[in-house]
Amino acid sequence: MKSFKFLFAIFLVGCPLFSAADQGKVTGTAFLHTQVSIDKGIENAEIALPASITNGKVFQGKLKDAPATQGKAPVVVFLHGSSGLNPKLGYDIWQKWLAENGIASFMFDSMQLENRVSYTSPIDKNIYEKIHQLRSSEIKISLDALAKQPWSDISHLFLAGTSEGAVPVARYDGDAFIGKLIYSWSCEDNYFVKSHQTSLKAVPTINIMSSKDKYFSTANSYIGNEAAIGNCSQTFAKAEKPENFQVILIPNAPHTLINLPAARSATLGFIDGVLKSAK
Repeated sequence: MKSFKFLFAIFLVGCPLFSAADQGKVTGTAFLHTQVSIDKGIENAEIALPASITNGKVFQGKLKDAPATQGKAPVVVFLHGSSGLNPKLGYDIWQKWLAENGIASFMFDSMQLENRVSYTSPIDKNIYEKIHQLRSSEIKISLDALAKQPWSDISHLFLAGTSEGAVPVARYDGDAFIGKLIYSWSCEDNYFVKSHQTSLKAVPTINIMSSKDKYFSTANSYIGNEAAIGNCSQTFAKAEKPENFQVILIPNAPHTLINLPAARSATLGFIDGVLKSAK
């Protein structure tokens, strides 16, 4: 019998009819990284390094300011959401917490692209897909950058992302990562994609969501899918090896949830479990 881990279930009964949504707004015209934006995005990437490789003190800051290191650490490559490396979202706090638990992290700064497209939803799906392609390109950019870092254990890499940044994580079908973490994206067809295109490759994968995400559940009036359940469980259930997949739903959590205790517990448990299995 096929099964996967689903640690909280919520059923929506009598969902309201969807209301018409106001048209969103698009600014900027750049959808492709240049060599300049790649270099700046790497230089200004936010990283965190555990004390085990920095002579006793956690480092959290920009890659260009990284201290001398000794040894290597597992790394989480994290794709930020549509607001960029916004300090109000607590990415730095999350990175420092990971480092305190022995895990390094790397966040490429997508906003270093001059005139980069930005938006308020909803917008045309063709534009969303161009943005998803832009963000997907940042996976290879990040991998190339990490290959040059003396502290990066490239045999123990994880790929993670939230919201806009989670779509390319869900779609990633390569072999560079031993685990994937999908935050605040539902792996379903909806207003945000032409089709979700989630990879069901047998790589350990976790989806951490609000039980009723403000964007990717029927709580959103312009979700564009009356059958949406608001998480990756139905998609994961179609995997050939669904035992590699798990879903964590946090009741009534906000869209940005990486620093919630339940999300942290699930994150660390997942990473530790995958690392133990990889040894």
